[in-house]
Amino acid sequence: MKIYLGHYNFKEIEKKWQEYWEKTKIYQAVDNPRKDNKFYLLVMFAYPSGDIHMGHFRNYIIGDAIARQQMIAGKDVLHPFGWDAFGLPAERAAIQRKIHPQEWTLKNISVSRSTLQKVGISFDWSREVTSCLPDYYKWTQWMFIQLYKKGLAYRKRGYINWCPEDKTVLANEQVKDGKCERCGTPVIKKNQEQWYFKITAYADRLIDDLDNLPEWPDNVKTMQKEWIGRSYGAEVDFIIEDTGEKLPVFTTRPDTIFGVTFMAIAPEAEILNHLHLEGEFKEKVERYKQKAMARSEIERTALTEEKDGVFTGKYAINPFNNEKVQLWVADYVLAGYGTGAVMAVPAHDTRDFAFAKKYGIPIKVVIHPDENSSLNSNEMSDAYTDYGPMVNSGQFNGLKGKEAIEKVTEYAHQNGFGRQKVNYKLKDWSISRQRYWGCPIPIIHCDKCGVIPVPENDLPVVLPKVENYIPRGRSPLEDAPEFINATCPQCGGEAKRDPDTMDTFVCSSWYYLRYTDPKNDKAPFDKSKASNWMPIDLYIGGITHATGHLIYFRFFHKFLKDIGWVDTPEPALRLFNHGMVLDAKGEVMSKSKGNVISPITLMDEHGVDVTRLAMYFTAPSDKEVLWSNDSLTGVEKFALNKFYPLIKKYCQTKPNLKQYFNRKDLTEAEWKLYVKLNQTIQKVSDSFDKLQFNTAIAALMELVRDYDTTDIKNDNFNDYLILKAIKLAAPMIPHMAEEMWRKAGFTDSIFKKTGWPNYDPKAIVEDEIEIAVQINGKLRDTIKVAVDANQNEVETIALNSKRVQSFIAEKQIIKKIFVKGRILNLVVK
Repeated sequence: MKIYLGHYNFKEIEKKWQEYWEKTKIYQAVDNPRKDNKFYLLVMFAYPSGDIHMGHFRNYIIGDAIARQQMIAGKDVLHPFGWDAFGLPAERAAIQRKIHPQEWTLKNISVSRSTLQKVGISFDWSREVTSCLPDYYKWTQWMFIQLYKKGLAYRKRGYINWCPEDKTVLANEQVKDGKCERCGTPVIKKNQEQWYFKITAYADRLIDDLDNLPEWPDNVKTMQKEWIGRSYGAEVDFIIEDTGEKLPVFTTRPDTIFGVTFMAIAPEAEILNHLHLEGEFKEKVERYKQKAMARSEIERTALTEEKDGVFTGKYAINPFNNEKVQLWVADYVLAGYGTGAVMAVPAHDTRDFAFAKKYGIPIKVVIHPDENSSLNSNEMSDAYTDYGPMVNSGQFNGLKGKEAIEKVTEYAHQNGFGRQKVNYKLKDWSISRQRYWGCPIPIIHCDKCGVIPVPENDLPVVLPKVENYIPRGRSPLEDAPEFINATCPQCGGEAKRDPDTMDTFVCSSWYYLRYTDPKNDKAPFDKSKASNWMPIDLYIGGITHATGHLIYFRFFHKFLKDIGWVDTPEPALRLFNHGMVLDAKGEVMSKSKGNVISPITLMDEHGVDVTRLAMYFTAPSDKEVLWSNDSLTGVEKFALNKFYPLIKKYCQTKPNLKQYFNRKDLTEAEWKLYVKLNQTIQKVSDSFDKLQFNTAIAALMELVRDYDTTDIKNDNFNDYLILKAIKLAAPMIPHMAEEMWRKAGFTDSIFKKTGWPNYDPKAIVEDEIEIAVQINGKLRDTIKVAVDANQNEVETIALNSKRVQSFIAEKQIIKKIFVKGRILNLVVK
């Protein structure tokens, strides 16, 4: 039962303060904050696929607590919000409901905005951005053109990831375990012309600058490094026997070059077109290519999959020993890695060994484990993959490890058939989408003039509202004559617009900058306004974006710095990944499972602040939450029955909250409570630094538990403690805190730079501590002793305890175990 519901009418109070915040525009950020006093807090903007769920709720209240704390602390805070409104999720949902994507999206935005305002999140709604509106995507198109001008946006034909269900191209980052991350359909390869962003030009900076981000999670940085996949080695030019053409291959182990007995070529590699295959070999390779294209990259490269391939009937010449090397097509090689061909050394690579055994390809040992042991290829059951002295390698015999790699590479360079090489797993970003609901690509195709960017003065290229937007393997915009037919801006002749739309991740790669100047119709943002707010001080979002958005927006930011639009090397100083919200059984919430819990329902029944408090308290912010409505019970009792009633005990003395008390001014009981207050301030502040609000709430619960007005004679100190407690709780329960603050006689909002509490450093350590007293290892009592009490003093107090005496009566103490400051264990018999 809610004892204080009659005294705390959450519906009235929450409505009252939300109206007050809106009327006073307390969350509206200034354009020109003092650089040393600004705090830019950003939560990832949302896909408007429906009303917000518990995952959204958790994400946004985490950010809200920090934003409000920074407001109290006196910072100029930018805490904006917007909508990632283009893309597959919204379009697919609209198609299922037979509603136009624009109508569906804008309706969802309206509903979700209303919900977020009801939650009382401190978003600056005056800076709201919506990526599907022309005033935003005009500048997404502008970004495309700037990349095009610098040669970083280009068009080419190649093999791309194709989702048969969504009938569109996917970037590598949008393929998870060989399936479309959106619908789960197995992805296939398809050869077609696409637009790409040359993100590979930034590969080194994207890796190296991670070292300058100490406040990013290590696992995210590791994931990005592995995704970019920088490796050092050598590129060696083999020679195709029939044609004399070079066939360059990359290897990280040039010390094994003399052991190459075949080469494996990716089925989609361009080099296959230069082999001039004939007869049965050509037929076999073509059949194999078709089979390989139907398999995902995950399947093709999985270590557990048995590798297969087909011989081309062709050979290459190893430039180191002039030996002929068989050329095979094998789908475990990917065209995007290096040149799409890899040298195979069966004796020293596990995958090559299995392949050679399967097809009877020679195995040649060129590395021994050490000088005193050797390998026999006929006796090997697996490849030897470690380093060791080179053998059967001519002048390089005896060299090993780093020296061997360097000498072999140097020899190749001196003789003109090799060179040092850095290779990357990262591929250029495929941004073309054959879907309707996206940002149109600002390009015109003219038979006479070629590919021409739309003049910047003609932006935006507006997405027309077409009736037939169903995907069909090519862009629906091709069938919209009012859109597709255009005039060439260069010659004035008839031309066609590019029919594709951009990957929605392009829209989200620069949105954080638009927030700094969202109404600008002359530029994407004013450089000085962006400079005032950048970089983002804290960016909050899910770790699922580690190798997608979080790489893309770093790439965009570095490009914009290169062309003079931003002045920081990285967009965000600190990144925080929140945990997912699961149901009580540990399952992801979904409508199909029937386990979705709406935060709206909970807020209607328990109030916004209690629902917030329950989510904060259930688990640390970076961990998964196993949500149960039972989580509300304890915090509701605390908030309504313990915390809110504190204001009844306020004496209206208006204490100086910047002062520290001296011990001589307080009674012994008051001093102990003063120490507890300062310990609480320290714990809560530390918890906020770590975004671990569960420990902040626990500390406040302890403080309120220890607060007893019968021990307090000093009204000024009483009010001081209450006001400090309200400030500490305010970021987590903003409506209740505002109400208590007003009842305490203040006319301004508690969030209007009222000052975050600082702890008194001389009142952190207690004079007394509690020691656990155990009898035969079982806790029987706790006693209070001086902080510096020795074992004899602790034993004396413990043995005088009536509770301890009852457990040792008529027994002999045979051993005493003492851990200073913690425990005394008496062993008796």
